[in-house]
Amino acid sequence: MSTPGEYYQRDRTWHPPALTRNYKTSVSRSPQYALISLQNSVGEITGPVFGHGDIDPLDNDLLLNYAQPGESAIGERIIVHGRVLDENGHPVPNTLVEAWQANAGGRYRHKKDTYLAPIDANFGGCGRTLTDENGYYYFRTVKPGAYPWRNGVNDWRPAHVHMSIFGSGFAQRLITQCYFEGDPLIARCPIINTIPDRAAQGQLIAALDMNATIPLDSIAYKFDIVLRGRRSTLFENRLEGN
Repeated sequence: MSTPGEYYQRDRTWHPPALTRNYKTSVSRSPQYALISLQNSVGEITGPVFGHGDIDPLDNDLLLNYAQPGESAIGERIIVHGRVLDENGHPVPNTLVEAWQANAGGRYRHKKDTYLAPIDANFGGCGRTLTDENGYYYFRTVKPGAYPWRNGVNDWRPAHVHMSIFGSGFAQRLITQCYFEGDPLIARCPIINTIPDRAAQGQLIAALDMNATIPLDSIAYKFDIVLRGRRSTLFENRLEGN
């Protein structure tokens, strides 16, 4: 019989505050009242369950999964790969990792994205995969372009890939963003600068990985995703927000 692990104290200085006035939309999106704890339903705790049969072989290949036969997405071909780990460094196997991003010109395939960069007819901008027994995942894609946004007069988002990681149920979903080593826009981004600790900012940056790069094909970036794991902090005496 296994014994439960200890719980780590949540470090409130590591995560960005909900309200940061230089990130203007946080003013309207941040909570105005004290947070409350809601009891999870059985469905939220135990479902959904994803199996390998739910994943198509091309789901993690954004170069091809939206392209016409014989065609491919346009842009700098890259691989984003890494492991999903718990807070103790143990692999998290068979967990669903979803990714979505702008195309190489910095435009999303979304009807409300009106940026003047063109749409790539062979790029849908989304994919998904399951981690293997070692917590490993990878995506083939194009490096997303930077794009302007209406936060300041001349604010630009760095190249980034959005990622969603599911636990054993909907209530455990984590959403984060992956940036790329060497991008000069990272240090200027008002969203990234809401994170008070520079080391914490660094955990959002995928490192150039020449060992995984495919010569004459694709540059690789390594991005490990660390979850709170079984030692996660109790929130008002409940295992919520893992």
